[in-house]
Amino acid sequence: MLRNILVTGGNGQLGQSLKALTKANTDYNFIFVDKEDADLTDNTAISRLFETNSLYAVLHFAAYTAVDKAESETSLCKAINTDATATIARLCETYSTKLLVISTDFVFDGSKTTPYLPSDKPNPLSVYGKTKYEGEQMALQNCKHCLVIRTSWLYSEYGNNFVKTMLRLGSERKDLGVVFDQTGTPCYARDLAKVVLLCLDKDFEGQILHFSNEGVCSWYDFALKIMQLGKKDCHVRPIRTADYPTPATRPAYSVLDKADIKQFLGIEIPHWEESLSECLKRMEI
Repeated sequence: MLRNILVTGGNGQLGQSLKALTKANTDYNFIFVDKEDADLTDNTAISRLFETNSLYAVLHFAAYTAVDKAESETSLCKAINTDATATIARLCETYSTKLLVISTDFVFDGSKTTPYLPSDKPNPLSVYGKTKYEGEQMALQNCKHCLVIRTSWLYSEYGNNFVKTMLRLGSERKDLGVVFDQTGTPCYARDLAKVVLLCLDKDFEGQILHFSNEGVCSWYDFALKIMQLGKKDCHVRPIRTADYPTPATRPAYSVLDKADIKQFLGIEIPHWEESLSECLKRMEI
């Protein structure tokens, strides 16, 4: 009998990437839900998912991710990122269900100059980062068999993301300014989805791990490579964060140390340029 896996945020970048990978899966029965199927701010709706399905694990991908909008929609952001995560964690504990939660580099303030370890103390600068960090804590406090995976700069062939925005602007404009003083690492959602699948077969108990692709770049470097691989005739200029003010403060440095997850799963991780190239091929660009 197939074991049931509930996936929240089923229509998001990571949800769709996992869906594409698991079409021929014979080990698990994946139940993908999105906000149209279950309102995560409604505890009754969440409880119903557990009552009607015998769940082996929950992959909690759903989140409020509009980073700038969150600064003015604090209550809704907290309801989804913190409160709903707490409810899901409590239900997982009640029903003896494993829980894997996706979190973010935004839990850090970016003041380090060496890659962030899972054990480093978070200090979020934004509402989004704060609510995601509180969600992590709720998950770990309320569910024994819980794993949190933090990621950064997520993109894919699905949904809205930086890669798609750059490709669109590269077609529309001849000149574009992109910040060079924020440094991190992109993460191809398909690579993260593969890691999530590997984690399902593992035992975990209150762990935090980090995952992105390998390497380091600024948003400027990332944009430049997207234009090159996408064959866009657009001049990309490096600009300072101060020249492009946003409501939410981003961490200036958010490279994640991935040694723990590589050891935990026995894997090598592709460089970000390699995965970007794969993504663009899948987009037929």
